Amino acid sequence: MHVLPYLIAAYVFLVGCYGLATSRNLVHAVGCLAVCQSATYVLLLAVGYRDGATAPVFSDIRPGSRPVVDPVVQALTLTDIVVGATVTALLLALVLQIAKRHGTVDPDELRELRG
Repeated sequence: MHVLPYLIAAYVFLVGCYGLATSRNLVHAVGCLAVCQSATYVLLLAVGYRDGATAPVFSDIRPGSRPVVDPVVQALTLTDIVVGATVTALLLALVLQIAKRHGTVDPDELRELRG
């Protein structure tokens, strides 16, 4: 099993978390959260990868005659992409409303939201 895709997924996730922790802008924070989400794509595809395998289409071959990649992991990755895009759009809409109501996107200047 190759460890490089897992290391890349961990690196991308840590870069996104670092950007999220040091962000002084809500739009930047949403972008860093999207980077963290993209690390899960790499991780899921690394889990479903099989060396020397082909696409899981059995129209021209007999099932079981050669190795194929796991189609469930590919479907989960596609679902993860759709959910990530939806969450990013929702968060950007919330940032837009915060900017309209409070006139800033700096989290430290949003004193009215503190409880």
